[in-house]
Amino acid sequence: MKPSMLSLIEGKLIVSCQALENEPLHSSFIMSKMALAAAQGGACAIRANSLPDVQTIMETVDLPVIAIIKRDYPGSGVYITPTLKEVDELMVANPAMIALDGTGHERPGQLDLRGLVAAIRQRYPQLLLMADIATVEEARDAAALGFDCVGTTLHGYTAETKGQILATNGCQFLRDVLAAVDVPVIAEGNVETPEMAAHCLALGAHAVVVGGAITRPQQITRRFVNAIATSRL
Repeated sequence: MKPSMLSLIEGKLIVSCQALENEPLHSSFIMSKMALAAAQGGACAIRANSLPDVQTIMETVDLPVIAIIKRDYPGSGVYITPTLKEVDELMVANPAMIALDGTGHERPGQLDLRGLVAAIRQRYPQLLLMADIATVEEARDAAALGFDCVGTTLHGYTAETKGQILATNGCQFLRDVLAAVDVPVIAEGNVETPEMAAHCLALGAHAVVVGGAITRPQQITRRFVNAIATSRL
């Protein structure tokens, strides 16, 4: 499974189909239709949040899924598939890949990131693991822990990287991560245009994930509204 999944997504677009509980499109049915539209548009894989969404999407489209569960724990800043409990939940659907928070921040439960990866490898040896990271050092650590790939997903979303975006200086952060690790690097996080997605791949990203720019209409609408407002200044 590992070689075929990574080979399948190489040089291609993954679409993130997610809507949180406070968002208007929050619905497993709607997310499955978003995934179907993405598949018809040529996406090679889907990233999805929660077991119901993952299951419904996998029933709707014949594409591999990068699965996550976003869950907050008191006292922890780690919220993307933070513990083995979330992994076990997702494996009911048996997705091709699961992404974990790879920042190394304080984690809930008894396992640190190294212990969590070891436990997953023992329990689900065929499962692909992706590390969502925010810094170059976290990318190096994730590669050393044996993650199958790393994603720039959390760059700009942690205290250390707040205010930074992937596009800065021609995607310099992505360049730095690519130079630092030997595992496949997936570009993700604020990829807002087709041109930027193509640029990430041209730099050497293994694949690129686009979410809000495709599947969150409120964000897309806001970009148009802001552009119109700016043009009137």
